[in-house]
Amino acid sequence: MTQTSPPGWHPDPGYSGFGPRHERWWDGTQWTDHLRVPPAAVRSRRIRIGAGITAAVVVLAAIGGGVYLLTDDSDGKSDTAATAPSDSPSPGPDRQRGGGPGGSGGDERGDGGTGGGDNQSPEQGQPPIEDGYATDLASGISIPVPDGWKGQSGMGAGVTTGTYACPGDTAEKCVRGGVFSAPAEALKLTTKTAKATAEKDIETNANESYGEKIYGGITSHEELKSEAVTVAGQHGYRVRWKVVTKNGDDGYVESLAFPSPLAKDMLVVIRSGFDINSKAPSLSVLDTMTKGIKAASGGGSGTTA
Repeated sequence: MTQTSPPGWHPDPGYSGFGPRHERWWDGTQWTDHLRVPPAAVRSRRIRIGAGITAAVVVLAAIGGGVYLLTDDSDGKSDTAATAPSDSPSPGPDRQRGGGPGGSGGDERGDGGTGGGDNQSPEQGQPPIEDGYATDLASGISIPVPDGWKGQSGMGAGVTTGTYACPGDTAEKCVRGGVFSAPAEALKLTTKTAKATAEKDIETNANESYGEKIYGGITSHEELKSEAVTVAGQHGYRVRWKVVTKNGDDGYVESLAFPSPLAKDMLVVIRSGFDINSKAPSLSVLDTMTKGIKAASGGGSGTTA
């Protein structure tokens, strides 16, 4: 890492290979905690979550614990080495191109988005960084990140652990456990109550997490929970299944829905998936994480595409 590169946004040297590739702010001497989705990356593809989510609400493409992790292959490369930034960084946050927090969201191509100027500091264009949490700006919540897990904040949030080669395609990556959030509207869920939303989403969650491409499909499932639960001070509902797959590990999937702390008329969905494997986290970890979900510090954008 050179000490002469100017401050600016650069490919994140800590990119782990899953989810959209981010840029990290280099302050001229060291990497900071500030991350963003590059405007070009936002325009280049739509991030798939379940039925689909527009690029204006950027979240991890992994859905459940066993789901394979889609990488952002727009340039065919993976930034995994901890290298120094280039001498020609991208400019500071450009909300007009990226539809960042405080501006309006982009369209389905990821274009558009207004609000804010061109020459802004990373603090003005990034979600608040709260130690130990992954913050979902769109939903206005923060998810706790247990020790040894990886968290990613943005317009949507994700927390994962235990990356490994997928059983159906070893070139793809799976995780032993994953918890991901997004507004229900972004997942194209139009149900009006937390209960109806969780019940509607669980099958999609299961198929995305342990579906045919990687696990050969789900041969059967057992409902373990279908109950009301309080999350971030809101009255929500969760449905949890145990699924049996044709290939590879079986798993647990859960769909949890509740009103956003930002706006009572906006529902948030949290999709979770945990492998049934000695290397996977126990369900007690999921329960602890659910209890630890809270309203995001400083609020959030409260905006969906």
